[in-house]
Amino acid sequence: MKKLLLLILFLLPINLIQAAEPIDELKTFLANSKTLTATFKQMVFDEVGGVKQTSHGLFSLSRPGKFRWYYQKPFIQEIISQSGKVWFYDADLEQVTIKKMDKSMGSTPALLLSGEVNIEEEFNLESQGEDEGLLWIKLIPKSEESSFKYILIGLNNGVLGGMELSDNFGQLTRIYFSDVKINPEISEKEFVFNIPEGADVFED
Repeated sequence: MKKLLLLILFLLPINLIQAAEPIDELKTFLANSKTLTATFKQMVFDEVGGVKQTSHGLFSLSRPGKFRWYYQKPFIQEIISQSGKVWFYDADLEQVTIKKMDKSMGSTPALLLSGEVNIEEEFNLESQGEDEGLLWIKLIPKSEESSFKYILIGLNNGVLGGMELSDNFGQLTRIYFSDVKINPEISEKEFVFNIPEGADVFED
């Protein structure tokens, strides 16, 4: 009986008896996540590893191309993407900046998740193993024009758990996601930005 069991296991395809590789898990997650909502904690570090700022907020996504970062603490800020444009709103400054969604923004974290970027075309992917309970994949931009040195995406049982971004200015940002819901129903109104009365508007 044991010999028969060993023979069956030997004949099975390797991908059926081994855990999925982190890179494959990332591809599966991106392919299967049409919508997503989560809460997030974002930390920005200085050059010596000290925390400069910690932010909290809500994130929502509808593929392709729609996302919303809503920073609630310590300052209210919003980043909303729809119809080929991205709105950046700073409540304290009463200022709105509108940019076109193009390749110059292709390495930003939300666009990576939004389906607007083919990660295999734009990045070299490397598995980084497990840390903090997450499986990490490193994305290294192929383009020298990217504003990031690298981006790490962490998965928790195949679901988005964290991101780390190192930019060309020496700044390191980590984002941890919780209460992640995959493919919930999201109203289209979530991704419509109404410019507040009296806000200054700058458009590229």
